[in-house]
Amino acid sequence: MIDRLWPRGVSKATLTGVIWLKDVAPSSELRQWYHEHVNEWDIFYQHYQQELETNQAVTLLAQKLMNNETITLLFGSKDPQHNHAIVLRDFLVKKLKQK
Repeated sequence: MIDRLWPRGVSKATLTGVIWLKDVAPSSELRQWYHEHVNEWDIFYQHYQQELETNQAVTLLAQKLMNNETITLLFGSKDPQHNHAIVLRDFLVKKLKQK
């Protein structure tokens, strides 16, 4: 799970065994800004990429991918094309190509 907040209506028992990496999610400030500016996807995308560059929590995911482990990015957004998981996925793919 890569959301900063636990999704409403989902019990933690339902996701037993799922690692909750809330620190890899966008900062609270960026998340709140995006909720107020949903039409500013490109700006959100750039800012979240910048946050990820200095986010140590991304290291765990990157290491798993470098070890050819499969990861699944669980998120609570209702928009499948415009959410932080897309940005995180793109960031991880870019990092893997650089190594």
